[in-house]
Amino acid sequence: METVFIFNIIILILSVVAHELAHGYAAEHQGDPTARLAGRLTMNPLSHMDLMGSFIVPVLLSLIPGGIVFGWAKPVPYNPYNLKNQRWGEVWVAAAGPLTNVFIALVFGLIIRFNEVLSLSMAVIEISSMVVFINILLAVFNMIPIPPLDGSKVLFGFLSYKYNYIKEWLSRNSIFILLFFILFLWRMMLPVVFLLFGLFTGIDLG
Repeated sequence: METVFIFNIIILILSVVAHELAHGYAAEHQGDPTARLAGRLTMNPLSHMDLMGSFIVPVLLSLIPGGIVFGWAKPVPYNPYNLKNQRWGEVWVAAAGPLTNVFIALVFGLIIRFNEVLSLSMAVIEISSMVVFINILLAVFNMIPIPPLDGSKVLFGFLSYKYNYIKEWLSRNSIFILLFFILFLWRMMLPVVFLLFGLFTGIDLG
């Protein structure tokens, strides 16, 4: 059990690092060097670790019966005013993180699907399953349209100016809305996570 927990933490840390790196590289591609100048375009996990999100929260969640390993890294800094495309640049930067997690999940899901051809050990299949589940969970959670999650930036990018009051209300109350969601509504994500897990791996968790 301890070994599984350690692997879950390692996978989580590497997945959130990949998520944040994707934001940084997307911003760099859009003309903003902020992340690079801050030394955050690196695979070194120590540069991205957040004490609360990368260690304390995952450990506490793992102690809750039926809980899941989940967390986050320090957000990669970027300046939206440096982006070449002021209309859609921030949307692409925001979406890059969850899309990277989906890509990672898809790659390891294909490894599981082609197991008979690859003749992989059960240990590799189990680790691959953890990678798929954690990355899908990260992608789905981050696409929830509550600031400061990526989904809110994607939503705001599609809203016309006449709906700015929605952006302002969500931003003003984001901490309370997000806390309420994490405490009481997070299980609403699981059917979507299970569905995507099944599509990627062929394994039904329902």
